[in-house]
Amino acid sequence: MKKRTVDPDFPSENAVEIPNFLPPPEELAKAKTKVIITIGLDAETISFFKKQAAKRGKKYQKMIREVLERYAQYYQKAA
Repeated sequence: MKKRTVDPDFPSENAVEIPNFLPPPEELAKAKTKVIITIGLDAETISFFKKQAAKRGKKYQKMIREVLERYAQYYQKAA
């Protein structure tokens, strides 16, 4: 049996890595009906989306919404 190694950056031994199914930044940002919420995100995440949005002339909040929408769609189909 192969010895299992634990990545120290991995949050838990019970966690499962999810395959990358997210779209590249250039495919993000379409108009949809919105519900306004307040959410706290880390500064590095916001910085990433702002830079990607600026490169493409898009709005970073729309890009974040698209990522969350695709994540939800993926797991709704899997359920």
